[in-house]
Amino acid sequence: MLALWVAAALLLAFFAALPFARVQLPGTEAALPAYATAILINDVLTAALLLALFSAQPAPGVLFLAIGYLFVGLLAVPWALTFPGVFAEHGLLDAGQQTTAAIAALRRCGFPVFVLAYALLRGARFPQGSLRIWSGRRAIAGAVFLVCAGTIVVTAVIVAHDQNMPKLMAGRMEASSLWTYVAGASVVLYVAAIVALLRGPRSVLDLWLLVVLFALLLEIVLLSFISSGRLSVGWWAGRGFGLAAASVVLFQMMWETTALYAHLVRSIVVERRANQMRLASLEALSASIAHELNQPLASMVTNADAGLLWLDRPEPNVTECRGALDLIASEGHRAGKVIEAIRTLFRKDTRERVMLDLNEVVTEMLPEIRRHARLGGAAVQVDLAEGAPPVVGNAVQLQQVVSNLATNAVEAMTDVADRPKILSIRTAARGPNDVLIEVTDTGEGLGAEDASRLFEPFVTTKPAGLGMGLMICRSIVEAHGGRIWATANGTAGSTFTVALPAADDHAPGIAGS
Repeated sequence: MLALWVAAALLLAFFAALPFARVQLPGTEAALPAYATAILINDVLTAALLLALFSAQPAPGVLFLAIGYLFVGLLAVPWALTFPGVFAEHGLLDAGQQTTAAIAALRRCGFPVFVLAYALLRGARFPQGSLRIWSGRRAIAGAVFLVCAGTIVVTAVIVAHDQNMPKLMAGRMEASSLWTYVAGASVVLYVAAIVALLRGPRSVLDLWLLVVLFALLLEIVLLSFISSGRLSVGWWAGRGFGLAAASVVLFQMMWETTALYAHLVRSIVVERRANQMRLASLEALSASIAHELNQPLASMVTNADAGLLWLDRPEPNVTECRGALDLIASEGHRAGKVIEAIRTLFRKDTRERVMLDLNEVVTEMLPEIRRHARLGGAAVQVDLAEGAPPVVGNAVQLQQVVSNLATNAVEAMTDVADRPKILSIRTAARGPNDVLIEVTDTGEGLGAEDASRLFEPFVTTKPAGLGMGLMICRSIVEAHGGRIWATANGTAGSTFTVALPAADDHAPGIAGS
């Protein structure tokens, strides 16, 4: 669609120039060096981008098109140097009257030939055995060398044989009737190239080459059939169309290159972010394992020390030692269950989920919770709702949540001295669809910012905390289809609430448990 708009703008400019096409603009030849420089830069840059495309995807058509752009771009240099009245009265390089016109004729007829070759060779590939020869820097360097050498040779031949060149110019500024044959041949070649490009599927490059050929058609019509010769309004307007033709593919390829580079940068950023997230997940997993195993390991060490003390007495107390060993075994089994629970959490399956009574989940954890609370000087109050609906879940994981919340509550009351240390655990039904577990403490409480970020990884209010426990609790609860949140109490302390969906006859995991 953009190509059509550009073509329409060129056509509008063509009709706008028609009324003034034969007006002469003497003295404007001073602008020709700037025009030739712009043509040279645009064509050479376009050739460079096409050669870069060829190096990535070796195709003979692209190579021919790049050679064509480079050839007509380099020919702009001797064309400007030999133009009469620009650098010298009769031009540099010992140019004659026909030199500039002969070079211009070669540019006019040469470029559509290369475009025609590109169009006919679309989809063609080099033979498999010659790919090594034609796909490397050597092939590109060879093509550039041949074009540069060919430009020099052609210029030298035209300058040396100016007297033998066709009489394309009748005077310094007026073309002869022979020039119409050059213009006619150019039009035929442009039309042939357009027809060849229109055949078969077209790429974006093909569409913009059609715009280039259309602009060159308008240029040759203005220069050869409408203007009153060199340096007229029509002649300069034609030069403007030529400059537009030299710029179209360059801008299109630069746009495509920029878009491709931007896409590449975005892909790299996304991949880097994904790698960072994977690394963070691994760090979170490692930290979670360390965090969850620390409590049973610490308990095992404490009970082992206690057992040794009972054995080191003058009269060893075997009963107490056996109790310590039983606790060590219990904590070892608990550590194993924690590891299995973490594996289950990251496996994200539901095969080990069964119908559970949350009151039983809490009751099974009460001995451990009371023991931990007693060490922290806190009392435990329990209020278990009767008749609360069951939930579907993994008992070990939900016990892990209760244990974490209770442990955090006790630790939150460590520095409390002006009020009783009370840990309250309550279950309740909230409507027919939710079952709640509430863990309340009388500690220092939570700020608004703490409550909103507590469940993020590595966020903690404890000096020695890892910031993983509540994140694991949230992961477990959300994996069960529930929610967890924290609120500050009115007077002191905070309440952590877990809401789990009540089970029904079609709850996931029941059939397979």
